[in-house]
Amino acid sequence: MLHGVVVIVMGAAGAGKTTVGRALATSVGWPFVEGDSYHSPGAVEKIRSGIGLTDTDRAPWLAALHGVIANTIGRREHRVVACSALRERYRETLRDGLRPVRFVFLNANEATLRRRLETRAGHFAGPSILRSQLAELEEPRDALAIDATKPLDEIVATVRYEFGL
Repeated sequence: MLHGVVVIVMGAAGAGKTTVGRALATSVGWPFVEGDSYHSPGAVEKIRSGIGLTDTDRAPWLAALHGVIANTIGRREHRVVACSALRERYRETLRDGLRPVRFVFLNANEATLRRRLETRAGHFAGPSILRSQLAELEEPRDALAIDATKPLDEIVATVRYEFGL
């Protein structure tokens, strides 16, 4: 690949963004970025309390992630990023004219997401945030949509095949 490529693994809380993103990054030998680590402490507390973020809360987070993406592409490097990217305008902010950005949408029903959030440990986004996440979600038209309940190795293989990685 002549230019840098960034694959953003997106979806609602509990879809498996981090798990899939890490596995994909390992599979292709690219660095992985956990988008949640770019949230402000105030945003993390809101999410932990089950309060959905506003566009104002998300703006610095999206700007920081866009910076990571732009720097990666500018250096002709590659990266996998896990980021909810729930709305079309958030995806446009992340991409902002950077065409080598590709989205993978991990799609799962509410029951699956809730079950996953109820059983995961050590993360600030729990089941109480799910309703606001699903209310915000605008399913992407230009992403590779994958059933998030498929086996991890099958998801990674599909992404690699579809994107030629």
